[in-house]
Amino acid sequence: MKNSSRKMAKNSNMLSDQEEYSFRFSNTAEASHADDGRMSPTPTSDSTSATWDHQSPPLSTPSSSPLSKSPWSSHRAPESYSYTGLMGSLVREEGHIYSLAASGDLLYTGSDSKNIRVWKNQKEFSGFKSNSGLVKAIIIAGERIFSGHQDGKIRVWKVSGKDPTVHKRIGTLPTFKAKIKSSFNPSKYSHHALWITHTDAISSLGLIEDKSILYSASWDKTIKVWRVSDSKCLESINAHDDAVNSVVAGFDGLVFTGSADGSVKVWRREMQGKGTKHFFSQTLLKQECAITALAVDPSASVLYSGSSDGLVNFWERDKFLSHGGVLRGHKLAVLCLATLGNLVLSGSADTNVCVWRREEADHVCLSILSGHTGPVKCLAVELEDKGMHSHGGGDKHYVVYSGSLDKSVKIWRVSGHAAPMQHPPSQDMENCNAPQTLPSVQSFSSQGSSRMSQKRKH
Repeated sequence: MKNSSRKMAKNSNMLSDQEEYSFRFSNTAEASHADDGRMSPTPTSDSTSATWDHQSPPLSTPSSSPLSKSPWSSHRAPESYSYTGLMGSLVREEGHIYSLAASGDLLYTGSDSKNIRVWKNQKEFSGFKSNSGLVKAIIIAGERIFSGHQDGKIRVWKVSGKDPTVHKRIGTLPTFKAKIKSSFNPSKYSHHALWITHTDAISSLGLIEDKSILYSASWDKTIKVWRVSDSKCLESINAHDDAVNSVVAGFDGLVFTGSADGSVKVWRREMQGKGTKHFFSQTLLKQECAITALAVDPSASVLYSGSSDGLVNFWERDKFLSHGGVLRGHKLAVLCLATLGNLVLSGSADTNVCVWRREEADHVCLSILSGHTGPVKCLAVELEDKGMHSHGGGDKHYVVYSGSLDKSVKIWRVSGHAAPMQHPPSQDMENCNAPQTLPSVQSFSSQGSSRMSQKRKH
């Protein structure tokens, strides 16, 4: 691929061998594993049943045979809810899982087969497919589902009012009409490309709280701002010196971006009439390792950032975005983050998911979810239906979905009131209960272009 040479990372000590390193992180490897959509394996028929995943040992005596039509393998009797662990697993031989989105009782999964599948009550419910472009991001805004693709396009879908299993594509961002209109405005050109068009893969999608504004981040170093109501591109921001790997809308009208250039930036949004204007506010972090994932907790009080060195940094709103500490739980790159309530989840190229609980200004490690055989690329979490369990003293329980490059989606149950781990299983976890301070932003020197060219895309 055109950017493979400038995106290959050099800190090979993070992995035991170069082949494994290349598979998990380099742009070249992503191309070889269908990341650009041109080499994806032939999708299986929608009627083809998924294969059962028996690689992970059951946490207890497994229940009787799973429902014949369910693609999920059950690892625990459904009547038992007093544990944290694996509930089910799905493997489809149609591609690596790159994106997840959960909404109520529906789970959307995107893969490099270009399929988006919809699951309900652990059964395949529906599915739809784009003509091109690996599905790298999925986000739900009311009745609309937005999917970001490797081909730089955002596709918009809507559930049919007559049949909830039918999803119709109702548009593509940017719209054809908008591209024609912009072509007549020379001032909107940048490097011979329309300013409303992403020229590289979409890496991340984000929504503001009222879901009226959509953000798209791209490997073309920009983020774009879209009005959901009419699909209009309001603004294009040259955000970073390298690929933008993540964008999240935060609190107080702030937007956060993380990039392969090793920086986390803050942008301030101002509404101007029917449009927007974003102003650069500050750089929270500048480092050599690529920023791979961002998340803001639901209470809008903490920003989390994952990076290719396996660390999760966080900043606190109540302390004017001062650095709060570092969560150390992974041996390899953090590829995804998810939050709900006071839980924080981090998925990694080391194949594990770490579960953290925020306790005031501190974080404790509750558990490590192990079972994937490939990098964990995406996460989604929802509060478990209270009607499903009648005991626990009001304890909150969560359902966690993890998608991996091992072509599987796993479903976990997590107790939010579990005791912290006393003996973490790896040296990287030695300090997981004690966030460590980071030098102030001012102490990080800006790296030259040669350093930036070494950053990886994820």
